[in-house]
Amino acid sequence: MVFTNKINLSKKIHTVEPRIVLPKLLVKLVGRAINDFKMIKEDDKVLLAVSGGKDSLSLFHIFRHFLVSAPIYFEFGVVTIDPKIDGFEPQALEYFFRKFDTPYFFETFSIMKQAEKSMKGNSYCSFCARIKRGLMYQVARREGYNVLALGHHLDDLAESLMMSMCHNGKIQTMKAHYINDAKDLRVIRPLAYVRERQLADFAKITHLPVIKDSCPACYQIPTERAHFKKWLLTEEKRTPNLYKNLLSAMKPMLDETKKG
Repeated sequence: MVFTNKINLSKKIHTVEPRIVLPKLLVKLVGRAINDFKMIKEDDKVLLAVSGGKDSLSLFHIFRHFLVSAPIYFEFGVVTIDPKIDGFEPQALEYFFRKFDTPYFFETFSIMKQAEKSMKGNSYCSFCARIKRGLMYQVARREGYNVLALGHHLDDLAESLMMSMCHNGKIQTMKAHYINDAKDLRVIRPLAYVRERQLADFAKITHLPVIKDSCPACYQIPTERAHFKKWLLTEEKRTPNLYKNLLSAMKPMLDETKKG
């Protein structure tokens, strides 16, 4: 089912508030990714993870656009996980989402304290991501959602590919569409074709209420991801089609739902 600018003629009706103007290319790239990987189907209930960053906030507005422009009916809600870290204050998102007719779930969990008790071997960032994902799964099940949407973009996928090859000797990256281990939820990344700078430009122009990442664990030492991000951006100056080529190379491995 192609996501195009058609009016949703579903038997069900959404209440949609006035929307900001979205760049056509941004909408096109997200719609193409959703269509290519069959991310959203008729009557799906999609739970969007919003941390307060530019990526997930941008995807929120794109989803609102698709509520009335997609040729299929779907619902979506939003979940935010507050890890209770000093300096990170996502509570402002609660005020922001009151303006919209979108279900919003705000969950708190002291991830730092849990990490101090049980983290072994892995970095804090990977531990935090794993705990957050588990909490999102819990909210999705509790509230009746069958799809979890994450805000990772093409730059994230390319960086993960390079990290995996250089450190693990494996050609793999984040999946654009996969089924969780429990086989009861699908996980999608609709921004898989979108560059980070496109999202940054959109967030700046529309004055999205972006919450800066102030996690102390992320500022202690330069991360491997930051290293590969810098390397890729430098290489892109020599090879303008770098990310286009990387996407072509990664595309066959991005949909895990087709296996078996």
